[in-house]
Amino acid sequence: MKKVLGITLVLVTCVLLGVSAQGAKEQVVKPLEFSVFYSDNATLPFKDTWLTVTEIQKRTGVKVNWEIIPIADYKTKVSLALNTGTNAPDVILYQSTKGENAALALNGAIVPISDYPEWTPHFNARVKEFGLENDVDLLKLKDGKRYYMPALFDVPFYDGGLILREDLLKKYNLPVPKTFDDLYRVLKEFKRHAPDSYPLTILAGPRVLYRMTMPSWGVSLGKNGASGTNTLSWDYDKKQYFAGAISEEYKSYITFFRKLYAEGLLDPEMAEPIDGDRWTQKLATGKAMASYAYYDQIGGVEANSTIPGFKLQMYPALAGPAGAHHQEKSRTGGGVMFPIKTSRRADFEQLVRAVDEMFFSEENAKLWCLGVEGVTYTVQNGKIVFADEFVNAKEGIYKSMQVKHGTGSDVTQMVWVNAREMTKYDDNYARINAEVEAMGDVIRYIPPTPKFDDKQAEEAGSLQTPLHDAWERWNSAFLTGAKSIDRDWNAYVQEMKNLGIDRFLELYNSNL
Repeated sequence: MKKVLGITLVLVTCVLLGVSAQGAKEQVVKPLEFSVFYSDNATLPFKDTWLTVTEIQKRTGVKVNWEIIPIADYKTKVSLALNTGTNAPDVILYQSTKGENAALALNGAIVPISDYPEWTPHFNARVKEFGLENDVDLLKLKDGKRYYMPALFDVPFYDGGLILREDLLKKYNLPVPKTFDDLYRVLKEFKRHAPDSYPLTILAGPRVLYRMTMPSWGVSLGKNGASGTNTLSWDYDKKQYFAGAISEEYKSYITFFRKLYAEGLLDPEMAEPIDGDRWTQKLATGKAMASYAYYDQIGGVEANSTIPGFKLQMYPALAGPAGAHHQEKSRTGGGVMFPIKTSRRADFEQLVRAVDEMFFSEENAKLWCLGVEGVTYTVQNGKIVFADEFVNAKEGIYKSMQVKHGTGSDVTQMVWVNAREMTKYDDNYARINAEVEAMGDVIRYIPPTPKFDDKQAEEAGSLQTPLHDAWERWNSAFLTGAKSIDRDWNAYVQEMKNLGIDRFLELYNSNL
């Protein structure tokens, strides 16, 4: 009825303006078209033929021109587009205003989307539904404005962690690891039985390992560090930042993983991105027996293995010097951002409303999670029942739907309802989540973002990149043994101080 009414209004308006009915028809059928940056992960390569992608455009009557960018290059590409305005898309996904983006926002490179609340009714409704008003309000910058529409979670959940060969634990009569010292002993035993193996391998790149394990040492650093600073960490007791990159906590952390690397327990190829296929083959063939990864990937590995009795299991977070903690999570995540050039489009309001509907409407939130009712699932007696092809898939419902139809992608799914997510997993996953929940504060909150003004944000941004580059270089050298943690530590600390880590820390703590 709405569509008919809309067409009628356009026709009436055109008659009053002297425009032909044929002209009105062309105006009605011409779709809204815009470009989008998409962060592509090798474990889930984007396809423009995904059911989610084709259906969302059909439902909203838009044409999306997707620019697919490898995740390793995404931050650089986004930074270049926002800094120069050159080749910037209309919409950027998977973004927040932590780090450099805060300075760019305050300097006018990004649309303050909070200025247009009447254009985002679906986003507003989901925020209210989940009780996230305060969380979203905290995303405002120094000027009191918010510059992106975050992904929204009703509750955080434990979606990945330590995955290892359960069949080998039983075969070698090893206890389930509870601490990182336990894990070391397990990896040593795996190596003893398979000397040519590297028991612990890496998914995608070191960032996955770091973000899932560093919190147990009380730090979070690097590309996926919880604070977005890359080199600062949050003290959850004192509720303030500290220079995590040069802390004793980090020194202890890199010492532990240096030991794994030196003893051949850690995959030496970890410095380079390991794509999903190579990662799967390493585990499926027994070249590796453990990894930090996501639960939905277990089925795919098991389906590719011909080893008799091969069985992977995911385990709750292991305890380190700071306790048992996992990747910090927020109930708001990376979401939708509009470069300032988008606001100059004559149809800017129409575009914002379309994006709001695409990602945050209740109907389309289900699409990105479950697919299309009647195609990927049905509802029987109030219960979601998935199509047989997914129920019977060796890799499991979640991963098979994700690969085939693009459901459950961190980049495009902006609304995460835990009960809905759990319908795609098995009872084992629910059990693991219950164990993690019973352990207490395993998943802690994302540290707060300072309220910088534009000059402070610019200064912080100018310090962040060289500090991060230096940390990446030294971290790799410490891990591989190119630099000695004992002999070269002071030189490393001095370089970080010369690059301004103390000033960087001061800027963050004085503007909380």
